[in-house]
Amino acid sequence: MENEKLSRPTDSELEILSILWEKKNASVREVHEELSKTKESGYTTTLKLMQIMFEKGFVTRDDSKKTHIYFPQITRESTRKQFVGKIINNLFSGSPAALALQALGHASLSRKELDDIQEMIDQLKANQ
Repeated sequence: MENEKLSRPTDSELEILSILWEKKNASVREVHEELSKTKESGYTTTLKLMQIMFEKGFVTRDDSKKTHIYFPQITRESTRKQFVGKIINNLFSGSPAALALQALGHASLSRKELDDIQEMIDQLKANQ
């Protein structure tokens, strides 16, 4: 399902999706327990958000048992692409290079991260 193109997850929905991406699937209780480690939130709020996310197509659920199990329906990668595309267009005048320079100029990167970035640059140059 490609509903992620129609709307973007809110910050709260992204928090829930992050948990589901890590766990692969979870009940509302499991998601709520994870959220409670970093912020105060009521169980019914988590339940309502996950129901809304189901309606939006961000998650699917197995409701064949008493405890519903939720699964992410959109991928982390597609969500990242969607958000990065909007940021590039709105904040960096459509320039991915401007975004990259901004991000790299304010980062403390490991040697491996720098090597990964260099490898990507080398691949981009080779494909021109």
